[in-house]
Amino acid sequence: MAEERLLMKGNEAIGEAALRAGCRFYAGYPITPQNELTEYMSRRMPEEGGTFIQAESEIAAINMVYGASAAGARTMTSSSGPGISLKQEGISYLCGSELPCFYANIVRGGPGLGNIAPAQSDYFQSTRGGGHGDYRVVVFAPSTVQELVDLTILGFEVADRYNNPSMILGDGILGQMMEPVVMRESVTYDPSGKTGWALGNSEGRERHMITSVRLAPGTLERHNVHLRKKYLEIEAKEVRYELYEVDDADVVIIAYGTAARVAKSAVTAAREKGGIKLGLLRPITLWPFPTDAIADLAKNKQDILVAEMSFGQLYEDVRLSVCGKAKVSLLAHTGGGLPTEDEIIEAAGKCVASSEPVEIYPVLE
Repeated sequence: MAEERLLMKGNEAIGEAALRAGCRFYAGYPITPQNELTEYMSRRMPEEGGTFIQAESEIAAINMVYGASAAGARTMTSSSGPGISLKQEGISYLCGSELPCFYANIVRGGPGLGNIAPAQSDYFQSTRGGGHGDYRVVVFAPSTVQELVDLTILGFEVADRYNNPSMILGDGILGQMMEPVVMRESVTYDPSGKTGWALGNSEGRERHMITSVRLAPGTLERHNVHLRKKYLEIEAKEVRYELYEVDDADVVIIAYGTAARVAKSAVTAAREKGGIKLGLLRPITLWPFPTDAIADLAKNKQDILVAEMSFGQLYEDVRLSVCGKAKVSLLAHTGGGLPTEDEIIEAAGKCVASSEPVEIYPVLE
């Protein structure tokens, strides 16, 4: 299938990108606002000779992904907030067994069942592993439908590179919106490269077992140290971010996903008005986090404003990166709230006017 330019909804674009990346096994369970992805895969996966399963639960789906990954397939699942919570045990097993997979979380408002509006409140769940044990997954944060495509393809490549799950952390707006995208040609995925560890019945293949159970004294600790070395390699090689108008900025906004789209518009609008100069640092990977790039902003003594659709989760990582060397303020919406251009520009003005960090929650004002 040749490269194409298409108009696609975000959820469907993830599915098509996954297929073109060589994904041939998908197991999922419906939940809004990512249902179009599951529906799309139910139609397209059989057309591409793959396997689609609507499992009886999210728990069943992630364990099916575990099994298919162990057999050497490129595998995928997707969900939103509560569904990802149910998958966390299986994700921990995948990390402990060093099995690659890719999954998408199209975030809805929480906590609890919350609502189906866009949110970023699953940041901690994603960037801290989310389940039990010491582990990490690579977390990509797209801000356009084209990035949903590109980062899905990259997500499969990174998962295979490190034998570790990777994911997209999107939100309901990105999943539902339509934009033009360029879909690249399908890759020819060769699973033979996995014969060193994947299960199978090929003649002459060495017998081995895939497991996350390590009961002998010291074996689990040694394994965790091995995993930590891998995570350090990921931190060294896989950090991605975008800088926009930061060199002369009075205030640098840090935002990702849909909030970053609004922030970039605010940067442009503020500069056109000729007032306060704004810039933007947009993390594209939330883990590994662009700690060094943010620390460099602190060296320049620039004010930093975190704009997010959660109550200070991204804010925490930014403050850890700055380590007290710059003033870091917060503009926060949650539960489906979205910052506006005017709110961001006004909040930046408050940052400059105050000698101390400010925390702004527009819904409370």
